[in-house]
Amino acid sequence: MPNAIYNVPYPVNEPVRSYAPNSAEKESLLETYKAMRNKTVDVPMYIGGKEVRTDNKKKISPPHDHQHVLGHFSYGEGKHVEQAIDAALAARKEWAALPWEQRAAIFLKAADLLEGPYRDRMNAATMLCQSKNAFQAEIDAACELIDFFRFNVAYMQQIYTDQPESNPGMWNRLEYRGLEGFVFAITPFNFTSICANLCAAPAMMGNVVVWKPAETQVYSAQIIMELFKEAGVPDGVINMITVDGPTAGDVVFKHPDFAGLHFTGSTGVFRHLWKEIGDNIANYKTYPRIVGETGGKDFIVAHKSSNAKQVATAISRGAFEFQGQKCSAASRAYLPSNIADEVLEAVVEDVKSFKIGSPKEFGNFINAVIDEKAFDKIAGYIDYVKGQSDAEILVGGTYDKSEGYFIHPTVVKTTNPKFKTMCEEIFGPVMTVYVYDAEKWEETLHLVDETSEYALTGAIFGTDRYAINQASVILENAAGNFYINDKPTGAVVGQQPFGGSRGSGTNDKAGSYLNLIRWCSPRTIKETFVPATDYRYPFLG
Repeated sequence: MPNAIYNVPYPVNEPVRSYAPNSAEKESLLETYKAMRNKTVDVPMYIGGKEVRTDNKKKISPPHDHQHVLGHFSYGEGKHVEQAIDAALAARKEWAALPWEQRAAIFLKAADLLEGPYRDRMNAATMLCQSKNAFQAEIDAACELIDFFRFNVAYMQQIYTDQPESNPGMWNRLEYRGLEGFVFAITPFNFTSICANLCAAPAMMGNVVVWKPAETQVYSAQIIMELFKEAGVPDGVINMITVDGPTAGDVVFKHPDFAGLHFTGSTGVFRHLWKEIGDNIANYKTYPRIVGETGGKDFIVAHKSSNAKQVATAISRGAFEFQGQKCSAASRAYLPSNIADEVLEAVVEDVKSFKIGSPKEFGNFINAVIDEKAFDKIAGYIDYVKGQSDAEILVGGTYDKSEGYFIHPTVVKTTNPKFKTMCEEIFGPVMTVYVYDAEKWEETLHLVDETSEYALTGAIFGTDRYAINQASVILENAAGNFYINDKPTGAVVGQQPFGGSRGSGTNDKAGSYLNLIRWCSPRTIKETFVPATDYRYPFLG
């Protein structure tokens, strides 16, 4: 076997395709979208490399066309969770012992496969069943996931290269082992890239994974599993199960080999899981790693020196891209009285110009929300606003689920800075605006910091550098990803490591070495070349 210190290919961010009119890339994606829409799928679970199907089937339908049936997926039981854990543990020893460059090669291959033959399929699946337009699918399912694979390989090398100093007569080494047990990955519907990365990041570091995707994401989850298989991920290293949450939790969190949770989802669910892990802590061989990215009530705060049109564009994009179904989406804005009317006029004009409909029509900026449950929740917030005296709807406020789960982007203006929609996470296309006295900048910043339990993303706008610095200080703990003169969405792997604290998660920064290092259990090795032969120290003389 060759002995060498390997350097991985230097990662660069994957270029985003524009899908401009009449372009070959647009035609290719549309052709794939139509073909996949007209094909019936039967999505299995993947356990130990085997496709496992059950008689209990659940329907797969596009959110924007919920009467159309794309196929079904198999719904599992507790025994399938047990089988997945057994398969993972059976694969663990050989996978953990595989030289790191062999693991790196698998995920570099996955990146190249996704860049090429898998790109249209992954994007089309995300468009079909998560109702993302082509551009939102491209930056997520293709580019961000490719970046996760390539940059994480580089971060893995960076971690392994970090070694301790050694004094004369000894050699100190640091070995980065995988965790002793299996990692449980629970993923959301809204980002295909997150779903794959929550499995791939621990696996890359030598861990084995049991993955429970969201039911509304299983269509693209199947393609992720096919991608892993073709890239060379061995059987049992990543196992995909589709079971309900309590059933999975009852097996996973009582298992002695449970070693880590990689989670993206709601704050309430994450807190419940943390408590369940705590209740079972004495049953585990090791203390599990708990990594979570949860909710957000993300803000845009404009200073009186701001450019009104820039603020308006940040609101229109930051609040309404992908129907506001991003944990980073702006959902509350604080506008100074001197430019508020100009900003709101521009936002209303933007929203009125939005086209709404199916992702297959590339002119549609807005598509459907993910399912009926989300639709009803968001509509409930809109109806609440309509009945209040201290808030008004400036634009939007309508919804229709007869064909798809469509909610018109809605802008609410309130005179109450603690209004319900200023405080609670909605996870939909609703932006609430509060107009403050332009001379009360500092007071407003404290208001922003104290209004929400979350601390994921936030943006400030202004040209006054003293004001920008003041906001950066006062809002230090209000957002894990903080933007100056930009919308609070669109973090790029390798550029803006992503994650927040407070009620928004553990802030372990996906897209950086900080996340990967959580999936290691380091071992320090000290080797002494000529050991002592006498216990006596000089001071004893």
